[in-house]
Amino acid sequence: MSDVLDSHPVPVTGEDKTLPVVAYVLYLLGHATLLPVFIALVIAYANRGRAGPVGANHYTFLIRTFWISIGWYIIGGLLIAVGVPLTLVLIGIPIVGLGGTIMAAVWLWAVVRCVLGLIHLTRDEPYPRPMTWLI
Repeated sequence: MSDVLDSHPVPVTGEDKTLPVVAYVLYLLGHATLLPVFIALVIAYANRGRAGPVGANHYTFLIRTFWISIGWYIIGGLLIAVGVPLTLVLIGIPIVGLGGTIMAAVWLWAVVRCVLGLIHLTRDEPYPRPMTWLI
């Protein structure tokens, strides 16, 4: 009986990469309006539990990228909001500059993380350090 089962092995198929790719692309496109980023976040949360190990790794990476970037965007936005009224007395100019620099750096950081995530996903590899704050 076991010979019959062993003679017809079940082919091993790769994980579905479509939804993680869609989430990465939405995240990359979403910095203009933010709606695609929220859609990507919903996709990641909804599919992380039933994805295979590689897909779950990438979903975790996307979720962490979202929350870390949102935190830093809020900090940069608050600095700009505080600095704009203070520009009347010139002390706000460096504060606005700092806020803008933080927001630009976070944008670049998120784009680099998503591009690296896509590269690893197309190679069928999990992201090496999905829990890192860096790249």
